[in-house]
Amino acid sequence: MGLYDNASDVGGTWYWNRYPGALSDTESFCYRFSFDKELLDQGSWQTRYLTQPEILEYLNNVADRFDLRSSYQFNTKIVSTRFDEATGLWHVVTDKGETASAKYLITGLGLLSAINKPTFCGIDDYAGDIYHTGAWPEGVDLSGKRVGIIGTGSTGIQVIIALAPQVKHLTVFQRSAQYVVPIGNWPEDTETIDTYKANYDEIWKQIKSSNVAFGFVESTVAGIDVPEAERECVFEEAWQRGGGFRFMFETFNDVAISDEVNTSAANFIKRKIAKIVKDPEIARKLTPGDIYAKRPLCATDYYGVYNRKNVSLADVKDDPIAEFTTRGIRLASGIEHELDAVIFATGFDAVDGNYTKIDIRGRGGVTIRDKWADGPLGYLGMMEADFPNMFMILGPNGPFTNLPPSLESQVEWISDTIATMEADGRSTIEPTQEAEDAWVETCRTIANMTLFPKAESWIFGANIPGKKNAVMFYLGGLGNYRSELQSVRNSGYESMIFDRQTATTAL
Repeated sequence: MGLYDNASDVGGTWYWNRYPGALSDTESFCYRFSFDKELLDQGSWQTRYLTQPEILEYLNNVADRFDLRSSYQFNTKIVSTRFDEATGLWHVVTDKGETASAKYLITGLGLLSAINKPTFCGIDDYAGDIYHTGAWPEGVDLSGKRVGIIGTGSTGIQVIIALAPQVKHLTVFQRSAQYVVPIGNWPEDTETIDTYKANYDEIWKQIKSSNVAFGFVESTVAGIDVPEAERECVFEEAWQRGGGFRFMFETFNDVAISDEVNTSAANFIKRKIAKIVKDPEIARKLTPGDIYAKRPLCATDYYGVYNRKNVSLADVKDDPIAEFTTRGIRLASGIEHELDAVIFATGFDAVDGNYTKIDIRGRGGVTIRDKWADGPLGYLGMMEADFPNMFMILGPNGPFTNLPPSLESQVEWISDTIATMEADGRSTIEPTQEAEDAWVETCRTIANMTLFPKAESWIFGANIPGKKNAVMFYLGGLGNYRSELQSVRNSGYESMIFDRQTATTAL
């Protein structure tokens, strides 16, 4: 078995994303693995949400506990891999020119790892420092500097909040105004943590049968059946408690489905912006004009940051970035912002971008890049027709949830499938094209039942210029997803083709 990672150690997204303020927005008690009861009982944390250093420490502890590093070759990138139909093996080539062969190819490329860094005229002439939040170097000190940040997604708002008190001046270049609710990151004492541990059996049972798997019971109340005044009270309670996914899914069951209820939620947040932000013009710029249907965001007093004298907001949708100069960034209006450093919080070419950047070839030499030219496909978020014995952890059209429970669900299914293959003496497995087409259509149908496709979001690839918008997630919830996986097992893998090469040869 050979394991390769481009990083110098374990941690994945939490290895690379070391930017100021990096924080999980999944609560600490369930942003962890459940498969090892002793590991759960040993868990400890300080606050309701984990910081990046805490998460990385946890993942390092997991690696130590299971001696994972001994199987890894770090600082190594896979540049190409192809399936050899004659031998039934995958052949892998690294950036060091090394090669390896294996019966099974398992990818753990992550949803958010292919960095998206927009190009701007004059950027090579800029004399200051440039950073991307997805590849943050150690030892960066921005204290007392004039800093610009491009991007106001989940990462951007965390960096903005963290840097505002430290820097001389912070200029935020905002393309899209965001709906941001409080995070509610209060301390959690030993008694609270022990209560979680004592109830973990029931907690994980609920999480794995829920929709978003964030450790709370999603609402079964339809907001459309509730008077507007009562909706307001429910939203206020959620605002005070904090949590982005809680605000969208614990309040009512149709915030992401009903135009009317979605508008109520959006208007509630808009009124909060107007109340919090003192300058009416800045409040106007911070007020979203689209529906409340992107990835739910939460942070500590995001809108209050703009009341600081050392923070300014540039709305680059109204006044776009024209070019970088030697001293900073010039907008189309001619306004120039002089900056000592620029931070790109511009996210990633999510989900499929991680795969299309590698030369992956299946049967007949077909490439993933060509097969997904009109948008990523993928069966169950783990497999692709014509790519035998290739399993993708968090591949396209997998569940949109808190990730550790989804990771576990997929890894368990992959492990069971490989064990079945080996026990039965099978050589290859791949989904039928019909099964894959049906799964992709299911993902599209469910997505279109929601309001999410109506918003410009990285969830559908809208953050990448020229990229076709496409459904990339199964939005039916983790519980339903796990039921689908169980159904495939129970059917004896009817949606799969075994030993396709052998069967073709026999004919």
